[in-house]
Amino acid sequence: MSRIARRGALALPALLALPRLPRAQAFPTRPLRVIVPFAAGGAADSAARTIFPPMAERLGQPIVVENRSGAGGSIGAAEVARAAPDGHTLLFDASSHLVNPHLMRGLPFDYTTAFTPISQVVIFPQVLAVKADLPVTTLGEFIALARTRPGGLSIGTQGNATAGHLGLVAFSRAAGIQLTHVPYRGGADAARDLAAGALDGVFITLLSARPIVDAGRARFIALASNRRSPLRPAVPTFAESGVPGVEISEWAALFAPAGTPTAITLALYGTLRDVLGLAEVRERLANLGAEPLGSTPEEFARFVARVREENGQIVREAGIRLD
Repeated sequence: MSRIARRGALALPALLALPRLPRAQAFPTRPLRVIVPFAAGGAADSAARTIFPPMAERLGQPIVVENRSGAGGSIGAAEVARAAPDGHTLLFDASSHLVNPHLMRGLPFDYTTAFTPISQVVIFPQVLAVKADLPVTTLGEFIALARTRPGGLSIGTQGNATAGHLGLVAFSRAAGIQLTHVPYRGGADAARDLAAGALDGVFITLLSARPIVDAGRARFIALASNRRSPLRPAVPTFAESGVPGVEISEWAALFAPAGTPTAITLALYGTLRDVLGLAEVRERLANLGAEPLGSTPEEFARFVARVREENGQIVREAGIRLD
């Protein structure tokens, strides 16, 4: 994932440097809306409903989280893109935000220009897990088995063009193996089929895979992150397992409409950083399988530009389509 995001370093200097809004530009002046462009109960939605209530307390205005799902997240994103750039309507989007520009045509807005990045808030590490009776326990053994069965191992993901799919492509190329991708409508569906033995493995979030691993129906092999997860410290990263460069996680981040004043975005960022520093918030996020980041607007803007281009290259070279 982002090497510019200093995880867990919820630094006070950044907060102390935040400018105050002039009295004439008091913010917020009314309740805020946060659009989650996915169905209720998913990873991004659960993180949003953990983070925004304490933010509302600090901002002195209610924050209403609304789900506007459909079309890969573009329906909810479109609603925020056309909102007034005054900080009162925000987008809490996921990694598809940086893939959609390469896959969707004819949208009523441009992902690359319609939003102001505020912060990459949390990540949900992607993990390779395999069914309980697959005769491998390490990534090296998995790769060796895959080489004896070109295209013969089926790996489920959350769907086409998701973080899991991109991670699977990156892993296959780095390891020089052929795997059969099986897209689902979400990680929970893929995990259920893995537990039933209908798949050989999954490349999904740690959160989605954890229940079936805990039940003894699957086992973790490697984590697609640049460090081990405190939720499963015994699970090595891909780099530790001999396959560097596979660092692709699902994430959730906060965006404002393009043109939102810098003072407002910094005020939102400062409040967010305060909330991510709360022990109870970090504990609840950990229970969701999420790791808090809270990158600065500048860091996140650089991440967005870099990863959007990287994703575009993977999409083009792998011929990825939404359907």
